[in-house]
Amino acid sequence: MSNPSSRLAARLRPRLRVSALVLVGAGLATTLVGCSQAVPMQPAAGANDPACAQVTVHLPEVVDDGQGRRETDAQATGAWGSPTSVLLHCGVETPAVSDLPCYDIQGVDWLVDQDPDDAETSILTTYGREPGVQVVVDTTKANGGNVLRDLADAVGYLPNDGKKCVGAGDLPGSAGSADEPSATPTPTPTPAP
Repeated sequence: MSNPSSRLAARLRPRLRVSALVLVGAGLATTLVGCSQAVPMQPAAGANDPACAQVTVHLPEVVDDGQGRRETDAQATGAWGSPTSVLLHCGVETPAVSDLPCYDIQGVDWLVDQDPDDAETSILTTYGREPGVQVVVDTTKANGGNVLRDLADAVGYLPNDGKKCVGAGDLPGSAGSADEPSATPTPTPTPAP
């Protein structure tokens, strides 16, 4: 029987492996040592961007109605829950285009990367914000939609680069696109709780 942490890491894309492993490791460290230890994290490549400082100072003390903020040991990061259930990195690279599901949560667009075989971890990355923010949520302990709503104010300090979530109906020339006179806007779906 293989270790669940190893299976999770093997399924995640290389740039996301560190976040997921830190989430698992931080949870174990909290269980063994207690709540006073800082959550060990690695800063993202662009963590020294001044916009990330704005995000960091505006991070909420609580997310998802009860996941308390934890101290971290890396610049432009955040962690919540005991054991750790939510990790945040500011300064990540965001894609120019993506085929991942994209949702607008209180004015911030998020790409949702979830392995269909692993419903326990969601990786959520801002879209249309530079630098980017990535949030890893253990969905057995926290609700990703609630977490994103709670982080929207802090993440909203990041400059918007003009990109936003779109669907097939938003493309020029498609049925229901804004180019057609009879087009009606389609609501942007939000993640289910």
